[in-house]
Amino acid sequence: MKHLLSISDLDRAEIEDLLTLAAEFSSVLERDIPKVPTLRGRTIATVFFEASTRTRLSFERAAKALSADVMSFAPGTSSVTKGESLKDTVLTLEATGADLFVVRHESVGAAARVAGWVNGPVINGGDGAHQHPTQALLDALTLRQRFGKLDGLKVGIVGDIANSRVARSNIDAFTKLGAQVELIAPSPLLPVDLSAFPVTVSGSLEDSLPHLDVVYLLRVQIERGSGPILPSLAEYGLRFGMNRQRLQMLPADAVVMHPGPINRGVEITADVADDPRSLVLDQVQNGVSTRMAVIFRLLGAS
Repeated sequence: MKHLLSISDLDRAEIEDLLTLAAEFSSVLERDIPKVPTLRGRTIATVFFEASTRTRLSFERAAKALSADVMSFAPGTSSVTKGESLKDTVLTLEATGADLFVVRHESVGAAARVAGWVNGPVINGGDGAHQHPTQALLDALTLRQRFGKLDGLKVGIVGDIANSRVARSNIDAFTKLGAQVELIAPSPLLPVDLSAFPVTVSGSLEDSLPHLDVVYLLRVQIERGSGPILPSLAEYGLRFGMNRQRLQMLPADAVVMHPGPINRGVEITADVADDPRSLVLDQVQNGVSTRMAVIFRLLGAS
């Protein structure tokens, strides 16, 4: 594995290898000194042209837990404000010692372009509405921890599918691991062409809930143009938001997930987000060990 740009880069065996390694790193993070010296002397550059809390911080925490140094790039305080290009930015970071790049950008394919310019490995931290592979891996790890395996799980992904890189990555990862995925959304929030997706589709959350093991909620991505095609966020919440009444319609052992950031009161109510059946904080915690595993594999550590 030279880069991680998309879940399509991985087959089932490679995904399972990363999940197993991530589980091992989870135990490292529970130690009194939660780090290993594996990547001492290596430098990770986080190149984020889009705002982020969970992804940026967990990558930086993962790098430090592997004893790597971190260079954190922010466009607002860089020469990008003077017109510097993405190519010159990453080449500058490489010249100052970056060994691996984590790239988040609003444009589809940005991470792949960076991979063609630099010598070191590149991780796609999210490119437009295309892919977010480490999110899919940490979600798969979270489900494997809860259920033991993904084979046969019924997962409902609810919300703004059309604009969600998380949905695309998760569909690929979950189905490769044997889960059955159902997309649940109003038609304007579904991709125009679903023929390439190995999924079923529903327009009713209530009809789907009784047979789901996992409800995976997505926020409405107003910044990608979803807001104007809906009557209102309040109406969306009434039809597709997860609330206490709908939580009770799920099987007793079913769980709720969300990649964040959460818009409480829209796609999920506060009481459901904080319910014991919500795995939101488990996902955040697993983000660190999962990204440790990816960085470890890409930098050639055995």
